[in-house]
Amino acid sequence: MAESSGIIDTLINELCRLPGIGRRTAQKLAYFILNMPKDEALSMSAAIADVKERARFCKVCFNVTELDLCAICSDQSRDKTKICVVEEPGNISVVERCRSFTGQYHVLLGALSPVDGITPDRLKINELITRVKENAVEEVIIATNPNTKGEMTAQYVAGLLRPLDIMVTRIAYGLPMGGDIEFADEVTLGKSIEGRRRL
Repeated sequence: MAESSGIIDTLINELCRLPGIGRRTAQKLAYFILNMPKDEALSMSAAIADVKERARFCKVCFNVTELDLCAICSDQSRDKTKICVVEEPGNISVVERCRSFTGQYHVLLGALSPVDGITPDRLKINELITRVKENAVEEVIIATNPNTKGEMTAQYVAGLLRPLDIMVTRIAYGLPMGGDIEFADEVTLGKSIEGRRRL
């Protein structure tokens, strides 16, 4: 019995390494995996191994791909004059779902956080600057998260891009559709007012 609990403890400890997974959640997941049919658990394990074996970052934009270029960078119909800068590859699918952006992307692979040791050299910022200099880019849209790290990153990137004589924009943020002004916090409402547009 001690041996089997050691196996479960090992799995729990490994699951705890995932972001946002505490010990209690890891324990629930471990026992869920234990109770899964063997073929489903092995399929999940194979998918993880496959990702580690075959997935890589696009050599242009740093999106996740199995080839040298991701599907978006390979798509000749995309507007190459516009680049949307995001923090993580997963952010691309969110922007793509809105179907209003037809340009290209650049993934920074994180956000600035000096406290955590994430300095500009740890992100794909230099690669973005090189890309803008070497291509006919007209606009860079900075779509980092609207939090302290995202804002710091946006300001830093914008400062590097300004001398390049291109349009640098930041996504607007504020009240969600269907939201109620009465329940909005001051920062969100303030950003909504700053981002207002002519009707």
